[in-house]
Amino acid sequence: MTDAPLPQLERRIAAARGEIPADLVLRGGRTLDLVTGDLLDGDVAICDDTIVGICASYDCARVIDVAGLTLVPGFIDTHLHVESSLVTPLEFDRCVTPRGVTTAICDPHEIANVLGADGIRWFQRAARLTLMDLRVQLSSCVPSTHMETAGAELSADDLVGLMGDPSGIGLAEVMNYPGVIHRDPDVMAKLRLFADGHMDGHCPLLTGRDLNAYIAAGIRTEHEATSVPEAREKLQKGLRVLIREGSVSKDLEALQPLLSDITAPYMCLCTDDRNPLDIDREGHLDHMIRRLIALGTPPLAVYRAASLSGAEAFGLKDRGQVAPGKRADIVALGSLADCDARLVIAGGRVVDDAAFAARGDLAPIGRRSVRAPKLLSSSFASRANRAETPVIGIREGQILTDHLTETIPIEDGDKRPDPARDLIRIAVIERHGRNGNIATGFVRGFGLQRGAIASTVCHDHHNIACVGVDYDDMALAANRLGEIEGGFVVAEGGKVLAELPLPIAGLMSPDPFEDVRDRLLDLHAAAKSLGVTLDEPFLQLAFLALPVIPALKITDRGLVDVLKFEIIP
Repeated sequence: MTDAPLPQLERRIAAARGEIPADLVLRGGRTLDLVTGDLLDGDVAICDDTIVGICASYDCARVIDVAGLTLVPGFIDTHLHVESSLVTPLEFDRCVTPRGVTTAICDPHEIANVLGADGIRWFQRAARLTLMDLRVQLSSCVPSTHMETAGAELSADDLVGLMGDPSGIGLAEVMNYPGVIHRDPDVMAKLRLFADGHMDGHCPLLTGRDLNAYIAAGIRTEHEATSVPEAREKLQKGLRVLIREGSVSKDLEALQPLLSDITAPYMCLCTDDRNPLDIDREGHLDHMIRRLIALGTPPLAVYRAASLSGAEAFGLKDRGQVAPGKRADIVALGSLADCDARLVIAGGRVVDDAAFAARGDLAPIGRRSVRAPKLLSSSFASRANRAETPVIGIREGQILTDHLTETIPIEDGDKRPDPARDLIRIAVIERHGRNGNIATGFVRGFGLQRGAIASTVCHDHHNIACVGVDYDDMALAANRLGEIEGGFVVAEGGKVLAELPLPIAGLMSPDPFEDVRDRLLDLHAAAKSLGVTLDEPFLQLAFLALPVIPALKITDRGLVDVLKFEIIP
């Protein structure tokens, strides 16, 4: 007669004392302690998904030799939109978990703005399959404002039915900061609903009493700071500041001087929106870690911000340290400065091809979501009656824009694009089949000389955004999006030069990450052939339609003065 197996809790305690073998032991490495900064010798013992022992010798049938490596806690991306990787959550997992990202706190508001609650439920199902711990916040702003047409609306009552999922933490970024400050009833209802949980913030350039008011609502984290003075004020007023380095929003170098051993417990790292090319060429959070250390930030501060600080900021008390009782999220590095992951453990599982193959499948969702009207070249005429024209000015590397004014002559009732002055047409076309709205304006900063670019990745309503010099090419590119069920299209001279279908809600491809990366390379080359000077024209285009980021944006309802929070007549 054999002894009955110990219950899980008792088994972990017994393994920690060395009374029974652990499930897995990492031997020969040194562990970076994020509290004292010491490098600790000894085995790291794991039972189930939990670390049970460090700084001692342990017996185990499965031992992994990590001699010469440094063990650090798994990295936590504290704010991102998986949809911006252009692949499914499972492909995103396959792409970044081997780089050491073992927890990702996502806001699925991109797919929610297209499919509503069904899109969030799809992400919740995905979270049950990923090797990383994918945390799915509930989207606060669907749509982000009243000045756009999205494919869905989510009220506080709608969010109630989505609460309680194991992947949940709280309310995702509250982008409608004017709605907080001026006590919009719908925003107040959502804040009350999550008053006992975590509420993530989004308040670019907010300062003074308005910032006090926003924080007084109970919001605790924020990722929109783009300068040291802005970030310092937010830290001083109790916000945890998330340093962001995405494909368009590149704030790392601006905020790096503020990250130190003193501030690191209150600063975290996030990517927000990062495309497949940047992930492939540079990395994800591992890229941020390398860059911060190269810029002179103490490694202890960087690794705290990459893990322990994020865990504490979002109430994830079970991770952020290689220590007994913590979730077994561990990255074995060849060098702290290089952040070169040689081995990744996520929830006690070794991250390798076999683990990815065993995850299970996630059926696609949101096919045939592009229901825009048929567009003609005449759809893009401006029909203006004043030569004085507001122009969106792009700031490369930021999603902030400038509100410019240019004199553009009227010819036959239209103001034509003027590539010599880098004044090109921009249009947003409602694509959810709700009203068929089309709004046009001008943008400076693309450098486009010919043709057109169109996309259904258009934050956050995800209507069709199109820029161009030639109206026929704009119509061709926008109409082609309906035929491929969404994505990106580059056209010139009546021909499609390159395209990337994104049939999952017009946002994601069901194909492997590598295939999406290769097609995106073709798209970039096609855009460059038209004269585009931006490093990332597609995501830069997407953010020109987000009316919660100053100063001038455009939606399907017209140009938006974000500082006044109103549509320009």
